[in-house]
Amino acid sequence: MLDARFLTRNGMVARRLAAELLNQRVDSRLPRIRDYAERLGVGNGTVQAALQLLENTGALRTEARGHLGTYLREVDRADLWRLAGLGTMLAAMPLPYSRRYEGLATGLRAAFEKAEIPFALTFMRGAQARLDALMSGKVDLIVVSRLAFDAFGEGSRLSRLADLGPRTYVGEHGVLLRAGAALDDPGLAVAVDTSSADQQELTRLVFADRPVRYVETSYMQLSELFRRGEVDASVWNLDEVHQHIAADLTTIPLDEAARGHLGDRNSSAVLAVRADDSPAVEAVRGRLSADLVTRTQQDVLTGDRLPSY
Repeated sequence: MLDARFLTRNGMVARRLAAELLNQRVDSRLPRIRDYAERLGVGNGTVQAALQLLENTGALRTEARGHLGTYLREVDRADLWRLAGLGTMLAAMPLPYSRRYEGLATGLRAAFEKAEIPFALTFMRGAQARLDALMSGKVDLIVVSRLAFDAFGEGSRLSRLADLGPRTYVGEHGVLLRAGAALDDPGLAVAVDTSSADQQELTRLVFADRPVRYVETSYMQLSELFRRGEVDASVWNLDEVHQHIAADLTTIPLDEAARGHLGDRNSSAVLAVRADDSPAVEAVRGRLSADLVTRTQQDVLTGDRLPSY
């Protein structure tokens, strides 16, 4: 429950000031009182009272150094986040069906914990579903491939928080081909997942000039459709594919032309937020370590760390 002191005028300014201070480094000089006052649209005295209130709660400690200004000496960022009223950051990512996705989820949790930002994960199949959840305010951050991020385009009001680099989203895409089928067979039944921007783009790239028949499906149905002989081929993430699809399949890597066209956009994970410059987003942008996410993911992939998310 919020301290009643933060419901007063000075307290409301203290809450806004808490958001401003989230990315302030320890031992750095604070902006001048009049700079805060101008930015927050209040008087100097109100800012001073708000800053004193934050100190009294133990959220921070400052030191005045005369003409050198005031410096931040100690800070409890979790307390500042709470006082700012920013809540828990909810991130949506793909279902963790592979060790790579488990590593990504573990890395995100580790990075948010290091940044002292309250965090929770939810899992949603399909980049479009995650984008819709972000834009409707149901989640605060989404994980998509760079291929999907680019496909959503300028009009989507997306902002890239971080690009985690190649092989952070998937290890490799390739063609799954039913035993006995050939890529040049006329009327080849090709599975396409309309909820996946990546899978649709990759399918167009591989099968654009071939006389194929498309079958709408989802990842959850793919194994059964192959087993029943209702689909002959699909383009899919090859991470641990034989553990998830029991049918007798051949896997064919994407050809050089396709890989050149993609340029790692299909394998790179992007953390995306709404382009609204909210205090929470700016705090995350300033504090989240993308390097910690990828290092943790790699540790999970190598078996040096157990998944924990």
